[in-house]
Amino acid sequence: KMRESVAEVILPGFRFHPTDEELVGFYLRRKIQDKAFPFQVITPLDIYNYDPWELPKLSVCGENAWYFFCLRDHKFRNSLRPNRITKSGFWKATGPDRPISTVETSSCVGLKKTLVFYKGRATKATKTEWVMHEFRLPTIGSSAQGSCEQESWSVCRIFRKRWSPR
Repeated sequence: KMRESVAEVILPGFRFHPTDEELVGFYLRRKIQDKAFPFQVITPLDIYNYDPWELPKLSVCGENAWYFFCLRDHKFRNSLRPNRITKSGFWKATGPDRPISTVETSSCVGLKKTLVFYKGRATKATKTEWVMHEFRLPTIGSSAQGSCEQESWSVCRIFRKRWSPR
């Protein structure tokens, strides 16, 4: 074999540190449009089948943060409420969605939600150091073609926050 596939080549010095705008405007948009990537840097995975400490080894790349494309599951069949329960706990949102704007035009290209992982069940859960930024495209009108597909995918950045005692 004279030619190595791109997936087999490790790129020396490569670091994957996309901005929020790049995550939604390039990676997530291409995923939703089913456009091919030159090589895979974001793993498609149902992250809710795993606890956060299992995810780093399932990611294609990442040192301090790991990225995944994830289909958004709903808690109930006719509900928009997302299901974020794992084997050992759940991801809890820490606030409202924040808009992601372009540098050039300041137009909203996506939304970012911050979630924290809690170990255990709702009444006796313990907050952990695991954090997720969930990125999605803004909702297009419900009659717009492709809006269901657009709302179903997200890209997630998972990392462990190092808290220092005060």
